[in-house]
Amino acid sequence: MEVFFDFKIEPDIRFKPKLVIKNIPGKVNNLENLIFHLGLMEIPTYWKTTCSPEIIIRAGFLNKKQINWWKNLIVKGMGQFFYENKIDWRSKSFLKIRCESNDKYKLFDGKLANKYLIPFSGGRDSIVTIELLNKKTKSALFLANPNELIKKAAKATGIKKQIVVQRIIDKKLLALNKKGYLNGHTPFTALLSFLSVFCAVLFDYKNVVFSNEKSANEGNVRYLGRIINHQWAKSSEFEIMFKKYCRKYLAKHVNYFSFLRKYGELEISKKLIRFPKYFPVFSSCNSSMRIGSKQVRWCSNCPKCLFVYLTLYPFLSEKQLLLIFGKDIFQNKKLLPVMKALVGQGRIKPFECVGTRKESLIALKLSLKKAKKNKVPYILTKIKKVV
Repeated sequence: MEVFFDFKIEPDIRFKPKLVIKNIPGKVNNLENLIFHLGLMEIPTYWKTTCSPEIIIRAGFLNKKQINWWKNLIVKGMGQFFYENKIDWRSKSFLKIRCESNDKYKLFDGKLANKYLIPFSGGRDSIVTIELLNKKTKSALFLANPNELIKKAAKATGIKKQIVVQRIIDKKLLALNKKGYLNGHTPFTALLSFLSVFCAVLFDYKNVVFSNEKSANEGNVRYLGRIINHQWAKSSEFEIMFKKYCRKYLAKHVNYFSFLRKYGELEISKKLIRFPKYFPVFSSCNSSMRIGSKQVRWCSNCPKCLFVYLTLYPFLSEKQLLLIFGKDIFQNKKLLPVMKALVGQGRIKPFECVGTRKESLIALKLSLKKAKKNKVPYILTKIKKVV
């Protein structure tokens, strides 16, 4: 199946991204509404280039409650984008969403098999979800644009059923970015939520199981009176609002939830060490996922690499750490300011999927306690004063 979208920015910029989904088992009726919503969720990726004050929808109808829901998603989900581009969204005239179509699509209300669809990125969180779920459950992995690293990690799970979606961004967007049009973070987990529900219907899965943890509820910085949260689309707030929206407007019987919501990042790292078979293949670094980036398991230079290393260091041997990361990340002098920011000594918490400041501080104390038994690495020698 190929799904195409058509967006236009006045006067003459057009975008035509598409989705490709293979091996659909059979014909499914009443998909128009779900496809319509996939298009709505693609809007922020292209709208951000100009932040047009008006979004006009000609492909379908939204009622007032739905329009308000989408405005809320854009304002909160694009918080980091607004912060980094110094944009003030608070005016009532900042964004208007208007529908020019009266086409009202139907909610999908068909029954679905009691199976589990698990979005999988090859990182700690989704691995822990897979290993903690009841092994008797019928599960499939949901993979969006998987690279070779993710495929290796997926193979290690032993789950043979994999539903793969290729999301193809219009190249014009990348060209505009190079010309200086606005660019920045969009709520990717929100997009994955709509995509996974669509695939759940296509492939007959009742349960959509994300792996978002409670640490995602903590924001990064206050801007214009609001807390900006890089992980807002992974937060409890988004999970609750999406679950309600899904049941009312998307697929009535889909059970969307996060399996790890009661855990923090540090707890998840402690659970991961019970499954050493993943040490040679898992990766939580986002560098290789960026367009045009080299596929490396760990760049060893970003906040995510440092945070994951920090949360695993107290519980693993030097040999195990080297098996995972290939080097001692605590020896990277350039990451000292990042460490300070992680534990609350910087101006803002890094815009990455990292744990709370409190968790980072606890992990730092545990790391220092362990390191004192051997040679203390560079960052830990310099960070003692904040502990």
